[in-house]
Amino acid sequence: MTITEPGSAKDTEAPDTDAPPIPSATPGRRPSPAALAKPKPGAARPGPQPAAPAAPVPVTVVPASDPHRFGRVDADGTVWLITSSGERNIGSWQAGDAEAAFTHFGRRFDDLHTEVVLLEQRLVAGTGDARKVRSAASALAETLPTAHVLGDVDSLAARLAAVIEQADVASQQEKARREELRAELTARKEALAAEAEELAAHSEQWKAAGDRMRAILDEWKTITGLDRKTDDALWKRYSAARETFNRRRGSHFAELDRERAGARKAKEALCVRAEELCDSTDWGPTAATFRDLLTEWKAAGRAAKDVDDALWRRFKGAQDKFFSARNAATAERDAEFRANAQAKEALLAEAERLDTSDVDAARTALRAIADKWEAIGKVPRERGADLERRLRAVEKKVRDAPTGGVDPEAQARADQFRERAEQFERQAEKAAAAGRTKDAEQARASAEQWRQWADAAAEALGRKKN
Repeated sequence: MTITEPGSAKDTEAPDTDAPPIPSATPGRRPSPAALAKPKPGAARPGPQPAAPAAPVPVTVVPASDPHRFGRVDADGTVWLITSSGERNIGSWQAGDAEAAFTHFGRRFDDLHTEVVLLEQRLVAGTGDARKVRSAASALAETLPTAHVLGDVDSLAARLAAVIEQADVASQQEKARREELRAELTARKEALAAEAEELAAHSEQWKAAGDRMRAILDEWKTITGLDRKTDDALWKRYSAARETFNRRRGSHFAELDRERAGARKAKEALCVRAEELCDSTDWGPTAATFRDLLTEWKAAGRAAKDVDDALWRRFKGAQDKFFSARNAATAERDAEFRANAQAKEALLAEAERLDTSDVDAARTALRAIADKWEAIGKVPRERGADLERRLRAVEKKVRDAPTGGVDPEAQARADQFRERAEQFERQAEKAAAAGRTKDAEQARASAEQWRQWADAAAEALGRKKN
């Protein structure tokens, strides 16, 4: 395909990259559902919770406009866009007829139209940062005067102007909402800090409390947008509570250490088994055994981090050694099979050139080729059927070739005709000797007919032989 646009290199069918990327919703602007969870009794309660973000409005993409109404294609392939300000040359189409040009540049316009629809719907749904929507709309509007598309560009320009105006209004509204949200987020972090202090002072449910402490930290990280001074003060409260809790659960770690010792012992045994298998060349069963060992590894639990990491490196080293050797063997086998396929291709070329006019010589040569064929060995699975089919075709061609250049069926037919003629001649002689004149005449007539057929068959056989 050849599509040349003014001032640019050859175009391709790739989507137009001149348009700016469509902004996505800004993370961290609203708290997650977990951040709005009800605090425990006694903890500080935040004020009214902000509404969850509106769900994105589904985009139904339809053709934005008929490219034939907004453009034309000259006989030499020059493509023109028609706008309210006049015509503009957008490219030279050399990849097909004019209708293909309309389709190509119309599809590009539809892509621009879809981006405008997305920006409009983001404003309506309130799912994106209005400032980023405005920036994207402005950047997209700047591309319209030079866009290589066929469609209602004037309509897109007007709609983008409306998006920019609406985005300015939405930006002001978003600013007010951010201030309100900042106050709500401060209240939520105060509630989380109070809950952490309660857990640190009184909880003895170590697993549940530890999980909740981590969940508080995870939720804490999702709450952004506070001023630095307020955030630091609240963080100090939470951090102090976490340190108190960690000191109180020291006895709990003693039990964890015993569990880790058991995991270490189990994983050391798995490492030994893996190292015993790493030099195996029984590829299939050994690979299955390694999968079973990995399942056992995951079920063994975790040892201390440094120990667990060292054991994993040891186990994975044995595993990698085996699979690297298997992959190398597979690659070597595949290379051998490809070489075998090339050798058989050469034999096929030799076999397909055999001259069947000398059947005996052709059969002798084909037997030699078949012996070499069998000695070569296996080929890639996807090539085997086709190569064998071609060899069978050559074998059939040689097998069906007439011996000595004469069709055996035609020769047999001519011989049969002569034998019948001779039979009737003998019958005529016997009938004449017995005085049966009428029978003798009929036998002679039949003999003459079969003799004519035999001569015709012999003549045809001679012409075919020549």
